[in-house]
Order: sequence, then structure tokens, then C-alpha cells
Amino acid sequence: MSLCRSGAGSAAGRCGSFRVRCNVAKAVHRRLPLPLVGVRLSGMSGGHVHLNGRIVPTEAAGISVSDAGFLHGASAFTTMLAHNGVVFRLRGHLERLMATVRRLGLRCDESPELLMAGVDELLEANELTEARLRITLTPGAVSASGGRPTTLITADPLPEYPSWWYRSGIAVVIAEWPQTADEVTSGCKTGCYLPRVMAMQAAVGKGAAEALWFTQTGRLAEACFCNIFLVLSGQVLTPPLDTPVLEGMVRGAVVELCTRVGIECHTDRPLRLGDLLAAEEVFLTASCSGVRPVCRIERHDVGAGGVGEITGKIMSAYKDLLDQECTADL
Repeated sequence: MSLCRSGAGSAAGRCGSFRVRCNVAKAVHRRLPLPLVGVRLSGMSGGHVHLNGRIVPTEAAGISVSDAGFLHGASAFTTMLAHNGVVFRLRGHLERLMATVRRLGLRCDESPELLMAGVDELLEANELTEARLRITLTPGAVSASGGRPTTLITADPLPEYPSWWYRSGIAVVIAEWPQTADEVTSGCKTGCYLPRVMAMQAAVGKGAAEALWFTQTGRLAEACFCNIFLVLSGQVLTPPLDTPVLEGMVRGAVVELCTRVGIECHTDRPLRLGDLLAAEEVFLTASCSGVRPVCRIERHDVGAGGVGEITGKIMSAYKDLLDQECTADL
């Protein structure tokens, strides 16, 4: 059983005026510093994890060697931010997670309420208020009779991201491979993330912080692990969900914030390479790294460089939103 198809890593297409090339042979021979998943989960998270309904010391936690998530990438996950001890838009994360489970037909016996309780228990057990959390759901062991699904929740201290990301902006490159629009996992967070990891490693090797993906028909989609926004003629634009792209929690928050601060925002217009290169400002959004301005795309400088006026307003508004929504009294 496998929910991963090879289309995202083997197809070639055009994105605007540049050609997206697939070089699988080179990628296979590149050494990938990926964490190896085995029976033990030691090293994934400090302190404790929440595994199948119980708080377990990380060193004692383990999954079956026959787990479909390990063997086939048959899993769904979501990564979340905890601020002031409260997970930002937890219910939205869980609704998206369960929608992915249904879409992929994964066996699952969890409910949003049980997962919410597990998140709270783990934050308390690890004594964390500022944290990066991840929930991973798999259908469990591969067997003729089926088995109990696996639910793993991890929580680690929030990484200390470089301050210059937010002060000066980051550089990005274009991913070597196209995003396959009709791939069953497109727009979902699943265990089939190897192409994203490879693209990110290639970006880091070029001195960039992220890689941008285009579809086979040349539509701008997203970054490896982030949504993307452009500022064109003072308006904010982000690729439509049906591109397809992930329905990110911070993506949704930014769209709301644009309305709140009086910035025109469009979420239904397909975007292409010309739009990207013409943008006065570009920024990326993700749950843990928040809103990051982009100052360079390959060798192309974005706008005047640094943090643009509209990006700065959105960054400030998002920071305030986190403080407002992530309050223990709510």
C-alpha cells in the first residue's frame, strides 16, 4: 500500500520562460541528512511525546516496524505554533488534518477533542509555553487484519530563528521540479515530503532559505514548507487554493489581516513567473516561522530590498494577532 505516486519527482514541465528539469539520478546520489525512522523515536523530541493516548518518555517511545507511515509514507500531519502556552488556531489545524485523513482514506480513530487534550497534556508534561508541535497520524501496522492506528504528538522548544530573516529578508530559489497539480497528496501535509526536502536542501546549498514551486502549467504554487504572497500595485495576492496549495493557518490569518488593516487582497487570481518577478514585495508564511520577507529570488532583487511597507504592516499585525489569540484566558 502506498499513497505516494512518483509524479511530483519525475515529471518535467515549463514554468513561464524557464524549464523545470528533473534530475533524479543526481538527487539519489546526493547524501541526504534525513533522520532515520526506526522502532525507537529517541531524538525526535525532548522530554516526552504523546503516543497513542499516553504521555511517554521520548527514549521509551516506539512504533511498529510494520507501521504504514514508516513503510509507505502513509501518514497525515500538521505542524503548529504554541505561543504563551496556547496553540495558534488549533481547531483549524485539526479540521485540516482530519480532512486530509478522509481524503487519503487513512484508518484513524482520533477526534479533534482527543487531539486537543493530548496537545495540552504534552505542553504541560514538557513544561513548554513557546513551542513547535507536530501531530502525525498513520493507519498503523500493515497487516491483513489491520491494526490500531498510530497517533504521535511531539512538542519541542520553538527554534530561535535568525533575526535577520525578519529585518533584511531571505533569499529563495526556484525548485528544480514542478508541482504536479493532479497528485492526490497535493495541497496536503503527508509523509510523502521527500521531494520538498530535496528541494530545500538544494536551496540551502545555493545559500537560500527556501525554494518556490510552480505547477507543470507554469502557475506559481508555494514554497517547500510555506505559502507565498506577492504585493503588486499595492495589492496583496496569493495563489488560489485550487492551484493547489496548502490551506495554511497563517495564510488564512494574513488574508483576514489585510481586510482588517485596509489592504486589498486577492486569493482567486492564478499567478505566474511574470507576476513574481514584477512584485514590489514578496513574503512567505508558515506556522512556526511566521511572516518572512523575501529580498531576492535567484539573482533577481525584490523591490528595493529589505522589508517592504506592506509586508512590514502585515508582520506587525500578525504579531499582535498572535498575542490576542494565544491567551490562556480565552
